[in-house]
Amino acid sequence: MFNQEQQILEQIKEANNILITFKRTWTGDSVASALAFYLLLKKMDKKVDIIAEPFDKSASFAFLPSFNAIQSSLDNLRKFIVSLDISNAKVGQIKYKIEDNTLNFIISPKEGFFTADDVHSRSGSFKYDLIITLDTPDLESLGRIYDNDTEFFYQVPIINIDHHPNNEGYAQINHVELTAISTTEILFNFFTFAFPDLIDEDIATCLLAGIISKTRSFKTQNITPQALSVTSLLVKMGARRTEIVNQLYRSRSLAVLKLWGRVLARLNSGLKNKLIWSVLTDVDFKKTDTTEDDLSEVIDELMINIPQARIILLIYEFTKKETATKATKVQIYSPKNVNALDLFKSFKPSGTKKLARIIIDKPVSEAENEIISAVKEKLEQLSL
Repeated sequence: MFNQEQQILEQIKEANNILITFKRTWTGDSVASALAFYLLLKKMDKKVDIIAEPFDKSASFAFLPSFNAIQSSLDNLRKFIVSLDISNAKVGQIKYKIEDNTLNFIISPKEGFFTADDVHSRSGSFKYDLIITLDTPDLESLGRIYDNDTEFFYQVPIINIDHHPNNEGYAQINHVELTAISTTEILFNFFTFAFPDLIDEDIATCLLAGIISKTRSFKTQNITPQALSVTSLLVKMGARRTEIVNQLYRSRSLAVLKLWGRVLARLNSGLKNKLIWSVLTDVDFKKTDTTEDDLSEVIDELMINIPQARIILLIYEFTKKETATKATKVQIYSPKNVNALDLFKSFKPSGTKKLARIIIDKPVSEAENEIISAVKEKLEQLSL
């Protein structure tokens, strides 16, 4: 009987047109995994596309090889075929026109005539015959890519490769390794097993970028001897470590550094540093020439430098356009095994278990007290 890696290899060999996709909340690991697999399949002369829902912070990964190959929507996924029986009449001319949202085909016979019984229709096969999902715990995490074409994901075989313990095992082949620190580490092991001669400098760079991103350049506590060994081998294969680190961690703008300063100046903690939070106002964003999109970089730094934190909150003021009144947004990051969505369920959060967002229709001074009191109570109940 084949093991999982052998099953994946056989599926790839049999496939003619492959779709690679990943969760809508892009991470360095998911993007790098997709690009590494894409480059390898291209070297096998496979037809392959990467498609994922657009993400605001995607530019952070634009330095990776073939980044521009990532598309934002599933187009021409399935053909609809209209068939005409021409055994009783020959076609002379074909035209079409659109009227009232109806597409009319006008077929003029050379001789004889056509009847309604001569016309048949059917759906053709899907464009892709294999789907590979990477670093994606469930199909709903794909966002619109899944929501708009649900039937496609239930009719085409899926290979699911991930390292997260909350992966739902939704595919025909579920290759989930909980001991790996990243999906790119899993891909390295698979590539060296199945295609050792195809790993070039670009593929190695993508794989290493995923590991570096996942470990915040080897500053997190989840680093394993296996991950360090894989890193060493990737560097020997030509992975551009300096470029990766420079692009991901040494290219902060002056504006973002100023924003960090304001966050750090107001940093608070509770429950023995298990809860960390800071508060910003409209003025802070204006003075530093930044936006809320820049806060993700601040969260990264807090997570690296305060590893005991279970919940990190950035609470910031904004002006509601429709009423010109002040309200509050909160970004909640949960680096440990705490479900941010469940923790803030009463505030109707959006986002993911790791990164959730809420909006409170109150000035930031009132919202801070409300949110901090609520989260302290929840964390105490969880005995964290």
